[in-house]
Amino acid sequence: MKRLIQFYIQRISVSVILTAPFLLAGCSKSFLDVPPQGQQPNEQFWKNEADATKAVNAIYANLREWKQVAFAAIAIESLGSDDTEKGSNTADASFLNKYDDFSVTATEGQILDFWKGQYQEINFCNQVLDHVPAITMDEALKARYLAEAKFVRAYAYFRLVRAYGDVPLRLKVPTEASEYNMARTPKAQVWAAIEKDLTEAAAVLPPNYPAADKGRATKGAALALHAKVAMYQQKWADVLNYTNQVMALGYTLFPNYEQMFRIPNENSSESVFEIQCQLILDSKDASNSQYSQVQGVKGVVGGGWGFNVPTADLVSEYEPGDPRKDGTIIFRGETTPEGDVIPVGGDNPMFNQKSYVPFRLFVTGYNEGADQNVRVMRYAEVLLMNAEAANETGNNAQALQSLNAVRARARQGNPAILPDVTATDKETVRKAIWHERRVELAMENDRYFDVIRQGRAAAVFGPKGFKTGKNEVWPVPQDEIDISAGTLVQNPGY
Repeated sequence: MKRLIQFYIQRISVSVILTAPFLLAGCSKSFLDVPPQGQQPNEQFWKNEADATKAVNAIYANLREWKQVAFAAIAIESLGSDDTEKGSNTADASFLNKYDDFSVTATEGQILDFWKGQYQEINFCNQVLDHVPAITMDEALKARYLAEAKFVRAYAYFRLVRAYGDVPLRLKVPTEASEYNMARTPKAQVWAAIEKDLTEAAAVLPPNYPAADKGRATKGAALALHAKVAMYQQKWADVLNYTNQVMALGYTLFPNYEQMFRIPNENSSESVFEIQCQLILDSKDASNSQYSQVQGVKGVVGGGWGFNVPTADLVSEYEPGDPRKDGTIIFRGETTPEGDVIPVGGDNPMFNQKSYVPFRLFVTGYNEGADQNVRVMRYAEVLLMNAEAANETGNNAQALQSLNAVRARARQGNPAILPDVTATDKETVRKAIWHERRVELAMENDRYFDVIRQGRAAAVFGPKGFKTGKNEVWPVPQDEIDISAGTLVQNPGY
C-alpha cells in the first residue's frame, strides 16, 4: 500500500511542523480519510510509535515533491545526456536548454532546487534518526524505521554526490549555531557515509512487505543501491557481491516491457524501489506528483507539458525490431497500446512513454498522471550491474548470462531479434553492456551520469558542449555559497 504523509519543513529546521497526512491509500486504489490540516509543535511530537510512523511516512512522501521529480531532476539528471532534449515549445522554460548545451551557471534555479530538494529529504531522514531511538515503541519496528531512513538518506546523498561532487555531509539535525554552516565534504567521505548507511539498512530491512506496506525500502533496495554506489567507484568485486545477493532474493523480470511502466503493474516482480504516487479525489494537495505531468504528451487533454523528450540519437541506438523502442518512446501519429491516438502535428516528434498515463485517467483539476509511480531501481538494472561487474572481474560466463537475461526479456518471445551476445573479449562485452544499459534504462535519468562514470563524456557529450575538467559535475548553487559567506566553494570552471 502507498502510505505517505506530507510534511512541511524548512531547508535546515530543528523542529518538525506536521501538516495533513499526505497519502494513505490501498493497493486497490481505495482511500482512507485524510484528516484536516493542522500543526503540531515539536515539543508535542516524537512521543510515541504513531509519531515515528508519521515521520517515516513523511520521508517517502517528500520523495515525489516538485524538486525531487520534476524540472530540477530533469535538468540535473537527464538533459545533459544524448538521450533527451528540453521539449515543449521554443519559448517555454527555455532555461532548461542551458543544461542541454552545458551553458548553465551557478545562479540558474534548477541548480538550487535540486540541491535544496535533496537536503530537505536528508533533513527528514536525520530527524527520524535523531529522535526515534528515544521513543518507547516496538523495538523491531523502530529498527526497521531507522533502516528505512538510512536507505533514503543514502539515496539523497547518492544523487547529490553524482551531481555536485564534494557536498556538505550532514548526518544529524543541527543543535547549535556552529553546525549550520558546513563546508563541502570530500566526495570520498560522502561515498563512505552512503555505503555505511546502506550496509546498516540492508542488515535490518526485510526482503518484502505485506500489502499494507508495499513500496517501502527493502533489503533488496539497499543492496541494489549499494551495488550502484560501488559501481560509480569502480569497486567491481563489491558490485558483484551485492548484485549476487539481490539476485538470490526472488526478483524476476516482468514479461512485458511496455506494460511494466503502467499503473496496474506498479511494484511488480521487477520493482526494486519505486517512489509511490497517487491521485486522491478531493485532496489536491495529496495528489501532488508532477513527474508524469511535466513529461506528458503536449497539446492533448490528459497529456502534459511535453518536456524531457527523446532524441533521434536515442532512436538510432535501438537494434532492429527491439520492442523497447516503442515501449520507451511515444511517436507522433501512433496509437498507444492503451488506445490513445497521438496527434500527428505538434512541437515535439516524440515523448517519454515510461512516464505516460492513459489520457482517460485524467481528472479535471488534478495533475495529469498523478497516479504514476517513479521507477527508481529495477531488477533489469541489477542484472546489468552484475554483468558489468562480472566482465570487469574476468567472469565472462556470468557477464553474458546476466546480460542475455535482459535481452531475452526484451525480445518477448521473438527469436528473430536481439540475439544473445556471445563475445569473449572483455572490451566487446563491455561495450555491449553499455549499449544495453542505454536502451534498457532510457528515459530513467541514468544515461548522463552513466557516460560520465564510464569515462566517455568528452567523446559522447563533447558535440553538445561538454568540457572535460568542468562538466563532470554541475555548479554549486550561488545562493548557497552566498548564504555560507564563502564557506562553500565553487566547482572548477563555474
